[in-house]
Amino acid sequence: MLSGLSSSPSTPTQVAKQHTFPLESYQHEPERLENRIYASSSPPDTGQRFCPSSFQSSARPPSAWPTHHSPSKSAALAAAPGPAEAGMLEKFELEEEAEDSESGVYMRFMRSHKCYDIVPTSSKLVVFDTTLQVKKAFFALVANGVRAAPLWESKRQSFVGMLTITDFINILHRYYKSPMVQIYELEEHKIETWRELYLQETFKPLVNISPDASLFDAVHSLIKNKIHRLPVIDPISGNALYILTHKRILKFLQLFMSDMPKPAFMKQNLGALGIGTYHNIAFIHPDTPIIKALNVFVERRVSALPVVDESGKVVDIYSKFDVINLAAEKTYNNLDITVTQALQHRSQYFEGVVKCSKLEVLETIVDRIVRAEVHRLVVVNETDSIVGIISLSDILQALILTPAGAKQKETETE
Repeated sequence: MLSGLSSSPSTPTQVAKQHTFPLESYQHEPERLENRIYASSSPPDTGQRFCPSSFQSSARPPSAWPTHHSPSKSAALAAAPGPAEAGMLEKFELEEEAEDSESGVYMRFMRSHKCYDIVPTSSKLVVFDTTLQVKKAFFALVANGVRAAPLWESKRQSFVGMLTITDFINILHRYYKSPMVQIYELEEHKIETWRELYLQETFKPLVNISPDASLFDAVHSLIKNKIHRLPVIDPISGNALYILTHKRILKFLQLFMSDMPKPAFMKQNLGALGIGTYHNIAFIHPDTPIIKALNVFVERRVSALPVVDESGKVVDIYSKFDVINLAAEKTYNNLDITVTQALQHRSQYFEGVVKCSKLEVLETIVDRIVRAEVHRLVVVNETDSIVGIISLSDILQALILTPAGAKQKETETE
């Protein structure tokens, strides 16, 4: 089964209620989301638009916004301040400080919006049955211009996973021998066969989220589970409505940043904040064979590799998304070609690597990554040599989870 859903989903969350996000800066009815998107200089998502009912959605009041201060948890603990209680007291004080301070404004914004607020009124969602051949599935991803698809298992009558470009890379990495040997597993295997071989006994339930859940919960789930795509599934009908991504969430937040108080950390630079990865950065060279690049993707669990020339200067970037072009051009049987050769297809429209400096402030970084519609920035020094990588998940962690007191994620490059 290969199906595309293009109509607007009908869910209980479409019932309109007055928005409850208590920001003093909202003096009048906010602009419609479409107006904001088209007025911004960042190009809109092709064929999609944000749900116009964002500020009239059935969003819950921020769960941690106290309306009346009854005796606080910290006051109750203070009555018997033993060693354990003292630690808990400090924790509660830190949490309350984050909730009431300017630093937690983006966290409160995300808690007051639901996932449904970010779902387009019309979009394409491709779903694969697990009995579909792997090769046909990857060709369908290319033909429909999508990067991932939920997997439906007819026996269970439920969604069981996602098929992504990472699966394509893992198949090539595992089974490629040489240009002279056809990759039988890619040509003949069904999706269910691949999942059984690859996952073996490690099958885990599909990580998903309800349209009624908060965007804060969505960000937390994406980063905690180290995933890039989070299916929104209606718990009543069982239908998949949309696939949430870091990029979509950050763009939604950035559209309303100008209406909110600006936290002090937005004016701090990357070096001071320590956001990003700056050690043991994975990279490749222009003459690196594609198969070696795929090996690095798998072994280092990264989603993009800066291409560095002999002098150490960053000249290009090879991402997981570029790998799907091998399926588009049906050139996956020869992975001995160089990265430079593989990237020739995009030379006409590629505008160069989007970079930044550790001395630039977070506000500038957020604006640049949203406008460029990329998944990461390469951090360079004055000679354009690679210093680090800052990803969308690094930014969402800093803006939303860290102010909430959530544990800093393990260092990783998206």
